[in-house]
Amino acid sequence: MTSQDSLETEKLSDFNSISTNASIIRKFSIGRILLDMGKITPVEAERVLRFQKENGLRFGDAALKLGLITEADIQLVLAQQFDYPYLLPGQGNHPPELVVAYQPFGAQVEVFRAVRSQLMLRWFTSGRKALTIASCNPDDGVSLFTANLAVVFSQLGERTLLIDANLRCPQQHEIFNLKNKQGLSDVLADRANIFEVISRIDSFVDLSVLPAGTLPPNPLELLNRLSFDKLSNQLANQFDVILYDTLAFSSGSDALAVASQTEGVLIVVQKNNTRLADINNMNEQLKYSGIEVVGSILIDF
Repeated sequence: MTSQDSLETEKLSDFNSISTNASIIRKFSIGRILLDMGKITPVEAERVLRFQKENGLRFGDAALKLGLITEADIQLVLAQQFDYPYLLPGQGNHPPELVVAYQPFGAQVEVFRAVRSQLMLRWFTSGRKALTIASCNPDDGVSLFTANLAVVFSQLGERTLLIDANLRCPQQHEIFNLKNKQGLSDVLADRANIFEVISRIDSFVDLSVLPAGTLPPNPLELLNRLSFDKLSNQLANQFDVILYDTLAFSSGSDALAVASQTEGVLIVVQKNNTRLADINNMNEQLKYSGIEVVGSILIDF
């Protein structure tokens, strides 16, 4: 028996109730993925195959015409075929504002992709791997923005690490449903090993999150330690893109300490909320500290 014969036999064993024609349902075909997802049964798959052959259609089109699946099912399968997974409503228990996870084909997500493209061209070049994401006020939506941006970078195939460097009121552990028992603060205080507290987010292609960890009494002092500099260099050897979520400028100087490591900041501005005077003041502080303002983004969620 040839290796091809063995492969076909193996495929047929997975679908005992389908005729030999079902061997055309290959591992990464729409038909096979629909079967694995439970969207169609083996009997329905055989029905689709017959209809497909009789009408000269693709498998997905045939299944649609028979009313066995929906357009949403097709989009979900295509996402798997092209290694671009996303979540259905209710999956992952993330907030709906994590739009790149739940609405990957919407207009709002195109904004995040556009920002990603600009950053790839303007910042993540010449060995740069880290960027601070900062805002003027606590309610400017910086944490959700950073979470969405991290997901779209991971969807590009970049090894992405999202670090919650807001050691006063962290949110990333809530967005990604992580335990916040230990994280960045514990590593900086020599209470934990860095690679034991980084969590891989299985819902996405290549995304990891380092939560803030134990809320310390001295967050700014921790972020100014030499150990933070060593940690940043260590992580740069393990990841392609590192995004830091930070405390709002109006709440303290923590973001400046983080930005001194990345040397670049992307400012997030909330529509109808952030005042122009606050933005100008933030820009002045960053420039005075020798930190480059890569750009600013206006959001409305």
